[in-house]
Amino acid sequence: MLFSVVVPVYNGESFLEKTIQSVLDQTHTNWELILIDDGSKDGSYSLMERYGAQDARIQCLTQENRGVSYTRNRGIDLATGDYILFVDADDEIAPNTLET
Repeated sequence: MLFSVVVPVYNGESFLEKTIQSVLDQTHTNWELILIDDGSKDGSYSLMERYGAQDARIQCLTQENRGVSYTRNRGIDLATGDYILFVDADDEIAPNTLET
């Protein structure tokens, strides 16, 4: 079972690393992480690219600022998983979230 984790990102550089790491730490490892930068003015996209280069399950996209609803809908369009989980860029999920 594949999970698609969609994370809209806007100026989330200061907390995004913990969010990404919480997905990487999942006990269920069949997931894809779709990070969509929504026109951030900080280093969010560079941080996303660093993680994307290290793990093929991470997709990094960028777009002009369109708002969180548009960005989540774009994530839905890109998702290939059986289930979709939305996580905000300043959230962390428990290690067993996908398994549970």
